[in-house]
Amino acid sequence: MRVDAVYTGARVLTGEDFRPADALAVHGGRIIALGDAARELSAARTIDLAGATVVPGFHDAHNHMAWYGTGLDELDVSDARCASLDDVYAAVAARAAELPAGSWIVGRGYDQTKLGKHPDRHGLDRAAPRHHVKLKHTTGHMCVVNSLVLNQLDLANVPAGGDVVAEGGEPTGLLREQAQRLLDPLLYPVPLADVERGIDRAGQQYLTEGITSVQEAGIGSGLVGNTPIELAAYQRARDAGTLRVRTALMVAADSLHPLEHGDGDDVDFGLDLGLRTGFGDDWLRIGPMKLFSDGSLVGRTCAMHQPFAGETDNVGYFQTAEDDIGEIIRRAHRSGWQIATHAIGDRAISVVLDAYAAALAEYPRADHRHRIEHCAVIDQPDLRRVAALGVIPVPQGRFVNEIGEGMRAALGPEREAWCYRQRGFLDAGCVVPGSSDRPVVNGAPLLGMADMVHRRTPTGHVLAPDERVSAREALRAYTYGSAYAGRVERDLGTLDVGKRADFVALSADPTDADALGEIRVLATAIDGAIVYES
Repeated sequence: MRVDAVYTGARVLTGEDFRPADALAVHGGRIIALGDAARELSAARTIDLAGATVVPGFHDAHNHMAWYGTGLDELDVSDARCASLDDVYAAVAARAAELPAGSWIVGRGYDQTKLGKHPDRHGLDRAAPRHHVKLKHTTGHMCVVNSLVLNQLDLANVPAGGDVVAEGGEPTGLLREQAQRLLDPLLYPVPLADVERGIDRAGQQYLTEGITSVQEAGIGSGLVGNTPIELAAYQRARDAGTLRVRTALMVAADSLHPLEHGDGDDVDFGLDLGLRTGFGDDWLRIGPMKLFSDGSLVGRTCAMHQPFAGETDNVGYFQTAEDDIGEIIRRAHRSGWQIATHAIGDRAISVVLDAYAAALAEYPRADHRHRIEHCAVIDQPDLRRVAALGVIPVPQGRFVNEIGEGMRAALGPEREAWCYRQRGFLDAGCVVPGSSDRPVVNGAPLLGMADMVHRRTPTGHVLAPDERVSAREALRAYTYGSAYAGRVERDLGTLDVGKRADFVALSADPTDADALGEIRVLATAIDGAIVYES
């Protein structure tokens, strides 16, 4: 038999336990042999990987591909560019000098915990009095606008699950959570061509980082949706060859609706025609329903049992009405959806677990793989409930490195140990995927793995040291763990005979904790074909 390609001269880490082999054979996009069996095959091409370590293609279980890609053209006001509020305002003023009056200036990435406070409309008015200005918080859970924008908003009708922050009875320009939807008449929907271009630009970056598959964490509506017809942008990218990584799309709960159905049918809630999780193919498919239960930790809007540190009257709030969460989950579960619920605060997590438990009791379903996105602040009893219910927690290791000090400040020392846990989930028997929530933080998987191992905040503090994992466990999270969370582990996540030949060649072994942070991506392959080389 003459196969498509044999890759030699590498240390190939195979299976869930990363057993070494020295060769890999590919035919028809799948692995057909490893080690000696691969080297003995006749091949159309033999590629020497010159001593690289080969691991499964990285899979990001929670990222915002279109948001990241479209945001690359926005004004960068993150701490990498702006160390102070004066720097932020100066950056806005400089951009205003380049654009005609009346145009939009959209900035991304500011973090009030690093600037000392949020920007405000008065500062933005001074910087750009004749432009529409919107600066997005790094989490995406809030934004600041100037007076020219604020004066166009219907502040008398703020959506439930959000608020317009005021001081002395006057709005500061800060819109939190669902209050950002007030901007929809001005900025939504985004043209499909812009979304498609963002998808392309994101995918190009992902390949340089060894990412071969992702789950897009919300399309269609809500805070993370770009347009009600967003799926069309991904289909157009697929047709044009610019969908560069395998993609599963979480569909915003707002996009689902009651369905007309026959007596006895259990599909009564979802997308038209009964489309649900799993529809599609190995390049583009529908993933879970995405539901927002609460807000953010560094923004102090997530739903907590006890107040945030230093704010005795602030326990956060729900984005979706607490009484509605259970019914939405029940209907989606009954109709066959996998469900991915954003829950960061410990109170929100408790409510979501109650809803999952009730839905499973009423409509038992094996291997549901419902998820809690972030699952950020959780005590031991609820952690045990996560495991007992078969729920998949989806924490982000990189958060500790980039926004860890803001999280510590919000929780106080007595709750630090509950923050973005990893080891606790693994020890309880959960499968933990690797993910970034990009563009909230840098989404490079090798950086994410290093942070899962070291858990150092920007000041060098080790956040909840008992929650550290080994380098091998971090690699498994970004490969098998994320494929499992996306229900594609039969095809992806490990390098085994019969699996898709998606892999990344690295300059060193990522199971070596000392090497993490210094490893380079040498090449990325999808279906056995190299699609990126450094």
